[in-house]
Amino acid sequence: MHKPDEEKTAFTTNQGLYCYTVMPFGLKNAGATYQRLVNKMFARQIGRNMEVYVDDMLTKSITADKHIDDLKETFDVLVRYGMKLNPAKCVFGVPSGRFLGYQMHQRGIEVNSEEIQALAKMVSPRTLKDVQRLTGCLASLSRFITKSTDRCLPFFKALKKGKGVEWNEDCERAFQALKDYLGQAPLLSKPKIGETLYMYLSVSEAATNSVLRDNGTEVVVSTPEGDSVECALRFDFKATNNQAEYEALIVGLKVCTVLRADEVEIFSDSQVVVNQVLDEYQARDESMIAYLELAKELLERFKEYRIVQVPREENEQADALAKLAFATINIWPRTISMIRLLQPSIVKSKEVGAVFGERDSWITPIKEYLVNDVLPSDPLEAKRLKYRAMRYSVLNGELYKRGYSRVLQRCVGPEEAEGILRSIHSGNCGNHAGGVSLAHKTLRQGFYWPTLFADAKRVAARYEVCQKIANNIRQPPELLQSITSPWPFAIWGIDLIGPMPTATGGAKHTIVAVDYFTKWVEAEPLVHITEANTISFVKKNILYRFGIPNTIITDNGTQFDGKKFRELCDKYGINNYYASPAHPQTNGQTEAVNKIIKHNLKAKLAAKKGSWADKLPQVLWAYRTTERGSTGETPYSMAYGAEAVIPVETSFSSPRVQLFQPELNIDMLKCGLDELEERRERAQIRNTAYQQRVARYYNSHVRERRFALGDLVLKRVNPGTRDKAAGSLIDKWEGPYQIIGIAGHGAYRITREGFGELPRPCNAQYLKIYYP
Repeated sequence: MHKPDEEKTAFTTNQGLYCYTVMPFGLKNAGATYQRLVNKMFARQIGRNMEVYVDDMLTKSITADKHIDDLKETFDVLVRYGMKLNPAKCVFGVPSGRFLGYQMHQRGIEVNSEEIQALAKMVSPRTLKDVQRLTGCLASLSRFITKSTDRCLPFFKALKKGKGVEWNEDCERAFQALKDYLGQAPLLSKPKIGETLYMYLSVSEAATNSVLRDNGTEVVVSTPEGDSVECALRFDFKATNNQAEYEALIVGLKVCTVLRADEVEIFSDSQVVVNQVLDEYQARDESMIAYLELAKELLERFKEYRIVQVPREENEQADALAKLAFATINIWPRTISMIRLLQPSIVKSKEVGAVFGERDSWITPIKEYLVNDVLPSDPLEAKRLKYRAMRYSVLNGELYKRGYSRVLQRCVGPEEAEGILRSIHSGNCGNHAGGVSLAHKTLRQGFYWPTLFADAKRVAARYEVCQKIANNIRQPPELLQSITSPWPFAIWGIDLIGPMPTATGGAKHTIVAVDYFTKWVEAEPLVHITEANTISFVKKNILYRFGIPNTIITDNGTQFDGKKFRELCDKYGINNYYASPAHPQTNGQTEAVNKIIKHNLKAKLAAKKGSWADKLPQVLWAYRTTERGSTGETPYSMAYGAEAVIPVETSFSSPRVQLFQPELNIDMLKCGLDELEERRERAQIRNTAYQQRVARYYNSHVRERRFALGDLVLKRVNPGTRDKAAGSLIDKWEGPYQIIGIAGHGAYRITREGFGELPRPCNAQYLKIYYP
């Protein structure tokens, strides 16, 4: 414990609890504890008519006549919690006052003048270190100072003169102006709905920050709600100050149009632009006439507008707006939109197209530089173009690139490139290669353009024939969804095995049912696969033996999807779910049991395949008395609560056969039934853990493929419906189909023009996106 806190800590004695009745502020955590207390006390008032920070409390009212009611509400809370106030530190009924170092009044919140005395009394720097210290402080505060470059330019000029620093009149004037600026912080007031939208334009030739470089300007748009949009413009062309002001005005008007403003008020420090828009000055230069026409065209989109010329040195509203944008920096991240103008706004796009055609858009700059030594006006772009042009040459009027796969590669435009790719991909000598192989072959044939690899992948992916003969996708598209049965014999999966060798009585098929909880299996031979035989099996082996289940999962064969089978399920309230023929994993439990049954039959029959129906009961008996890996129990014990006695125990006298006592055996069987519920719970936990292990392995190979309504897809060809005349040259995919509905997890309803909707949903594993 903190040593000074010991004497202030409450403690219990035989006589009672000893503690302070008033909280001592010497405690390390007293401040935080007290703040939580007052937050709880005034929870209904904070933000509405009260603000509280530790022991500083402020009761505020919108109007004077409501102030008494607000004070009464505050004192009621104080009385309820037994808190006392020091009258000497309380002031009531004042129009303004200090709170947390700020001056509060009806107009808003402003900085207390007493808090800036250190700034007001700051002396002018005289030595080199003083000036360096000043510029360092200003660099840290630059985010809070509008036009910081212009304001601090005299200081930086003084530092450039060498070791000696000459503090001249310009430096002193800038220093005093900066002190006045920082001492007059803007008033923070609540925005009023319906206020006019203001737009401030500012251009500075001395701007050197990361946003404005070489040729640029900035636009700040403020909404009535107090939000601001800041845009930094960069020109890739030579622009005069008047052109820069016009560009800023045009961009600002476009931003206001996007914000759906009806009224705008524009503040600009350009006397020429303001007076030309107001028709007080006449635009004589062709470019100024074009800019003026474009600006007036944009202004006509607003119901009302007003443009005002503000002197740069007196542009206090622009400074206040910039500070207002910074005031919200702790709540919203400040974002400056960088807009790069490649050409003046008055230049139409069709004029540019006449000089640089689409076909030669990337070739022309390099060719113009190599032939005519023409460079962009932007120094960085010019340097970049020089670096790129080092690997290019012009021969007979054509541009060539010195490549690595061939000595020279002819440079081609977009239109010619498309034809080259299609010819190499699917022409007479085309092998329908993939995107990367197609791009490499194109390079080896002696052609080049900057987007070769991306275009090659696009062409190869969108060729319809290649899409339909592509290999099947092996990776599962969705995460594994395991089916868990809530109680024994609640969910049954039913499937068929066959055709099999003709057995005694003419049986050629086997119908198999498995319980998802106990893993109990029922099966019997069938001569014919009919709906009547299926209903008879369900009644005899499931309903009359284990009761009515909750769910039956089958495939969508006619024996399960017939009218009578559905009526049977509806009669007993059984939910019947169907697995797609193309996706039997939906009924995976039954599919797994089918494999085990067929494997055990093969082992027992040897060469006598026709006697499989006689051996089927032995196979079922072996399965039911074998421990399953998923549950750790045998299906027999899960169903009856005890292990079955198998022939080996009687032939070789197992311990429980030797020690058999009829009276004790009955008691043990009863105890086994009492233990059955716990055994099933343990088995269920083991089964869940087993499913999770399987899911982790399965999900590690998942490559998610999800489709939206309206997507065009290809469906994997069903082996049962494929065209046998095509032999091994059959397409692996067919379509295109359209997604018209989402049936469930990874299942979609699809339709095809001319064929209609498929009767059953299709799993995503058998779909892939189609590129038209």
